[in-house]
Amino acid sequence: MADPALGPPDRLTVPTVVTDRLILRAWRPDDLDPYAHWNADPEMMRYLSPIDRAGTFDMIAYLVGHWLLRGYGMWAVEDRQTGEWMGRAGLYEELGWPGTEMAWSIRRDRWGQGYATEAGSAVMWFGFEVLRLDRIISLTVPDNKASIRVATKLGADMEKTIKMRGRDYLQFAIDRQTWTRRRG
Repeated sequence: MADPALGPPDRLTVPTVVTDRLILRAWRPDDLDPYAHWNADPEMMRYLSPIDRAGTFDMIAYLVGHWLLRGYGMWAVEDRQTGEWMGRAGLYEELGWPGTEMAWSIRRDRWGQGYATEAGSAVMWFGFEVLRLDRIISLTVPDNKASIRVATKLGADMEKTIKMRGRDYLQFAIDRQTWTRRRG
């Protein structure tokens, strides 16, 4: 019997979200090489486990499958002007996760230019306005100061420290009412 928390696997439709500088879109086969290059970069993977090219393919399959099973997931992030692949951003919630999580990660050569915040803002809009979620969380390891800055810029408040998979994570959260009020 299927897990009742999963939606019916009928058809995969991944919406596209466009911001001033970014396109959040479905994953494509040509995303494999830039994503695998990124996953081989020790600085990019400082807070994650390194993944080889085959593992990158598996990760893309996982991210695509999340859309089918949950109705939301992680997009590939593309530079709107150049069409270059820049990273990933979106929502996900694994089984046993503490809530629907927003996440973002942008290529290292684009750090410090506000792309993660722009992508995260689009993710929150999608979560609150399209999916009508009541609450969104963000998890990060305590050492990831850049991710903490993005979460707080997006209006998420630090709630608590949780332990998952043998590691401590900071849990930030924002609810729809707070998000709406802070948007003005």
